[in-house]
Amino acid sequence: MRLGVLIRAARLPFLTGSLMPVALAGALAVYEQTWEGFWYFFLTVLGVAGLHTGGNLINDYYDSFGSDPLNQYATPFSGGSRVIQNGEMSAVTVRNLAYACLGLGVFCGLVLVSSGRPWVALLGLFGLAAAYLYSAAPVQLMSKGLGEMTIFLAFGPILTLGAYYALTGSVSAAAFYLGLPLAFLITAILWINEFPDLEADRAAAKEHLVVRLGLDRARLVYAGLMLAPFLCLPFLRQLFHFPGHLFAGLVALPLAVNAIRQIRGTDPTDEAFVAIQALTIQTHFLLGLALTLAFLYAAWLG
Repeated sequence: MRLGVLIRAARLPFLTGSLMPVALAGALAVYEQTWEGFWYFFLTVLGVAGLHTGGNLINDYYDSFGSDPLNQYATPFSGGSRVIQNGEMSAVTVRNLAYACLGLGVFCGLVLVSSGRPWVALLGLFGLAAAYLYSAAPVQLMSKGLGEMTIFLAFGPILTLGAYYALTGSVSAAAFYLGLPLAFLITAILWINEFPDLEADRAAAKEHLVVRLGLDRARLVYAGLMLAPFLCLPFLRQLFHFPGHLFAGLVALPLAVNAIRQIRGTDPTDEAFVAIQALTIQTHFLLGLALTLAFLYAAWLG
């Protein structure tokens, strides 16, 4: 099996969606001087990557029986990896790889629990359930209008809280709320990626919120999701006395505004729509990187 096929099947470039919140939680721990070592960071990164990759693969497996064969407008960012549809990997192989990756996540969680982090069991169980039940029948949260909120929590405040706890052994309200800016943006990524898939998803009874709202209202929600992270910054600084360096996150605002401007007049089936999807991902990455570096810089200054 070729490495390139494995990378595409696992959608490894999308791991920034889960690993950036882990990095942010780690930077907060360094800033608060609660960081307990790279071993915990390694286990957390590996476990989160395993759950995220397993979720990607299980999504491809179940969508191969649903919307993916109907999708005529797949892009590099939406419509699945297409490895099953292209005959590069069987559905069974994808499913088995998914179980292996989810198993890796569980293993890392158990190691953390045995290292004196008992609440990792509960937080990790939430991540495992989100990764699996988002796509897996008969629950399929993605088809019941619950997928977006699941992603918001699993890749946002629950993830930053869980990562911070795994890294420090302590629970922090600040770590929970710090996940909100990236939560809005990861939801925006999912949201915008549902636009080109709309007709295929509707035909497959995959009734996520974009299907339920329709494109016009979904565009308005997208704008709100893209702007909300930047509105969070002053409240986070005020509530938790975070350093003023936090406003370095505003460096990503022009990308968000550009994406909002373009979405108003671009059809989701147009090739130009891919640029909007890319801008959304870049906004998430740049904001996460800026916030992470802001905490590290503040810690360095002392």
